[in-house]
Amino acid sequence: PIIEGAALAIDNRTGQIRAMTGGFSFARSKFNRATQAQRQVGSLFKPILYTAAIDRGYTATSMFLDEKVSFPAGPNQPPYEPENYDKKYEGMITLRRALEDSRNIPAVKAMAEIGPAEVIPYARRFGLRGKYDPYLSLALGAGESTLLDMTSAYTVFPNQGVRMEPFAVTTITDRDGNLREENRPQPHEAIRADTAFIMTNLLRGVVLHGTAEAAASLNWPLAGK
Repeated sequence: PIIEGAALAIDNRTGQIRAMTGGFSFARSKFNRATQAQRQVGSLFKPILYTAAIDRGYTATSMFLDEKVSFPAGPNQPPYEPENYDKKYEGMITLRRALEDSRNIPAVKAMAEIGPAEVIPYARRFGLRGKYDPYLSLALGAGESTLLDMTSAYTVFPNQGVRMEPFAVTTITDRDGNLREENRPQPHEAIRADTAFIMTNLLRGVVLHGTAEAAASLNWPLAGK
């Protein structure tokens, strides 16, 4: 129990929280890591970046050069030189392959071409409320989110571009059976339905033959990052 973690399951269609654990033991730590912990989002941000790219005319077959790259970072600052996690470079690859294999260089190049200031509003539309600064490193997840907000954000893809507000309690009644509170699905238009369809297809590729290939053994229709 030295290492803590969290897990969250949301019904994509309604936003209802089906399962949640915020740590190893409530008695040991009352800090809920699913709803309270702000963590760097890392590569979970790449699908949001590529959503912005698809909306701007990029396609699954758009090409990126995966090679060493250097970006000026401003006066008296060392250049920004991102690397792939495996320290290897694949040359010309498609956007689909870049997402499936979570290549960092193509993501940063896409961010540079689109512009961080154009991508941040997408994060807000996906319901991400953390701090997101307009830097190229945002492509690699240099921003924070709770697990709850990020899981809610991913409901956009299977819901044809609609994000469902997460909720845990359906109804509250008093001892006499009077209804005191009722929560119902709350939809929020986030992105275009056709863009959501394309992104879901790309995220299925992540599971079928990408970084989440191990999940394909579940033999269930899955898409993810």
